[in-house]
Amino acid sequence: MTISPSPSQTFPVDLVRTRFPALSLPGNPVFFDNGAGAQVPQGVLDAVNHHMLHCMVQRGGRYAASRAVDQAIAEARESVALLVNAYEPAEVSFGMNATSFIRLVSLGIAKSMGHRTEIVVTDMDHDANISTWLALEAEGFKCVWWRMREDGNLHVDDLRPLLGPRTRLVACTVASHSIGSLVDVVAVAELAHAAGAEVFLDCVHYGPHGLIDVQAWNCDYLVCSGYKNFSPHMGFLWGRFELLKALPTFREDFIPDVPPHKIEVGTFTYENAVGMGAAVSYLESLGRGFAPSTGQSRRADLVAGMGAIRAYETTLSQEMLRVLKSHQATIYGVTDEDRIAERVPTFCFNLPGKTPASVAQAMADDGIMIRDGHMYAPRLMSRLGLAMDSGAIRATLVHYNTMAEIERFDMVLKSLAT
Repeated sequence: MTISPSPSQTFPVDLVRTRFPALSLPGNPVFFDNGAGAQVPQGVLDAVNHHMLHCMVQRGGRYAASRAVDQAIAEARESVALLVNAYEPAEVSFGMNATSFIRLVSLGIAKSMGHRTEIVVTDMDHDANISTWLALEAEGFKCVWWRMREDGNLHVDDLRPLLGPRTRLVACTVASHSIGSLVDVVAVAELAHAAGAEVFLDCVHYGPHGLIDVQAWNCDYLVCSGYKNFSPHMGFLWGRFELLKALPTFREDFIPDVPPHKIEVGTFTYENAVGMGAAVSYLESLGRGFAPSTGQSRRADLVAGMGAIRAYETTLSQEMLRVLKSHQATIYGVTDEDRIAERVPTFCFNLPGKTPASVAQAMADDGIMIRDGHMYAPRLMSRLGLAMDSGAIRATLVHYNTMAEIERFDMVLKSLAT
């Protein structure tokens, strides 16, 4: 099914919402905690259900159901390869989550240290992309801090002096999971590679919001959490084939020592990987409604779909900024509307005289799902002067959210002021 925009509606959000059954559950729930996990379209539910009913067997058998699993995983891998613009499907590995993949790569790097012993990390990242690398200091590595500026973003000018002949890797996010700021990862890769270093990107939070392109970004490793990209709970890793091939990993003796086999240790959740493939199909179907002509490639459909999502979400960001400013909220991250292109619709904030927990509870009482706390970013909380036990409030929107839902969010904020 292709989602086609009507002449009067640039982005068909009402039609999009019909594809997500959870949005029509009793109680009219508002999902503003998408950064912790997005809802899934019907096609994903159907794909998972079909797999578990017809293919709930192990791979590698001669019988038809087992061969069907092999085929389903191969097709899902090809779809995710298209999503990230991989050079080849074998560069994509499926597994439990992004954190476990960051750890897997870090352990492999620890076994091949050489003379490059410095790893650049940031104070804007999720702790999974910080503490994992900090753990390598016990192996002789040194972590060098690339720090966020007061304007709520990382600047590549500050990265340049941190790089040198001892730099092994730059680990950074594409979009901050807590404050929504975007990083110029193309410039990061250019600087890092000029210094002889590699680039590891945490793309978990950016995935639902914009086009992923590992070739254009020229990165070396990238991780995503599928469940934030409209799939079931799973994660995937992309890496340059030759780097993954050379990466020391644990594997059983009968497992081929090449990616993705050497990366996918043991049995993973096949049905969730199949669901991720179906999530990519959904994004393609969305893009076909915006494609300039028919008969384009699947990748071209993804480009069109993610472009439409990005444009629509910009309007959501503008409205959320307006609402939060009207309540004198302290907004962490990019707040200048002229810099709206530097963020995604993820808003971390606090209200004067209100605890984060009380605001989140008031929203919950009205059926609006937001999050409060440290956002798994203790170093960022410290940088912002916030206590770990209270932290801040976070609302994370995606393309199935609406202006009407923001208005409902606004009404709850107004009730708190009375």
